[in-house]
Amino acid sequence: MEIGAGKSARRGYSLDQVSIVPTRRTRAPDEVDLSWSIEAYTFSLPLMAAPSDAVVSPETARLFADLGGVAVLNLEGLWTRYEDPAPLFEEIASLTEGSACRRLQDIYAEPIKAELVTQRIREIAASGAVTCGAISPQLTSEYAKAVVQADLDLLVIQGTVVSAEHVSRGAEPLNLKRFIREYDIPVVVGSCASYQAALHLMRTGAAGVLVGVGTGPGSTTRQVLGIGAPQATAIADAAGARSRHLEETGAYVQVIADGGMSTGGDLAKAIACGADALMIGLPLAAGAEAPGRGRYWEMAAAHARLPRASCVPVRAAGSMQEVLLGPSHDPAGTANLFGALRASMAMCGYATLRELHKAELTVDS
Repeated sequence: MEIGAGKSARRGYSLDQVSIVPTRRTRAPDEVDLSWSIEAYTFSLPLMAAPSDAVVSPETARLFADLGGVAVLNLEGLWTRYEDPAPLFEEIASLTEGSACRRLQDIYAEPIKAELVTQRIREIAASGAVTCGAISPQLTSEYAKAVVQADLDLLVIQGTVVSAEHVSRGAEPLNLKRFIREYDIPVVVGSCASYQAALHLMRTGAAGVLVGVGTGPGSTTRQVLGIGAPQATAIADAAGARSRHLEETGAYVQVIADGGMSTGGDLAKAIACGADALMIGLPLAAGAEAPGRGRYWEMAAAHARLPRASCVPVRAAGSMQEVLLGPSHDPAGTANLFGALRASMAMCGYATLRELHKAELTVDS
């Protein structure tokens, strides 16, 4: 489309603008397989609980494992800065909208402690759960030793935008390809929002790529930085990059939709666009066991110089079991998320997540 005489743009679509077209076949819901595998790990749900302190603690990591997913602990969060962060969670839950940003900046100014990084990972491992932690590219090398000492199972290197080619005249940037080859640990990296960026990240040897920029609830990235992409289009572009990378190398890289999803229908449409798994934050903060106590915030909300997210209130939706697997008492689809995904696949005749990749989509006018 033409923006003006000197600029054109491609049309992009968000998840709420597309719908899945039912096929000629239906199937019994109990015959639908929602399992997802990445490297040597298989989960009964295609779920990565987002690395928000409002969602993932060592205790909820065990709970998510019991329910079938994997929780991503924020290795730069409250649990690795404070020995006992419980009073801070109470305080954050009581903050007003006007005071939340500055107070979060103060709270997260406490230095990260390498020994707590190792300790928290081991606490999760002691429960029998697959351990997964997220850290920014800037701090990955600094805390790699602590992560390796704790025998982390999966590492997520995550930032607002992560590229395989970072240019800097200052400190040496993280070389993703070299890092992934040196450390014997599966790495998920992102976020990205384009075909080319996803393809470059896949070529680093990553096991998975996160897709989604400026799509999360409370995110102000588009307002503050002016960057982002509608999530349906971003996922489809990354899925195209996955196909090309598979043709070139024979390696299948997981595409993980990150943000922009709040209902079971969103989950189904994200997978229909090409996602293999889903990183979810705010819907999980509505679970009774969530440490955020009715609030949700992303790490960008506490950025010392340029916050790019808000601390938002969350309406309670029941236990975490009810949020993920039901039963639901809300016709808007904000609970029983994976029951809704299973029902969507059953009504369209798809037995596996990869079959859902083949779904026909229409664009809502």
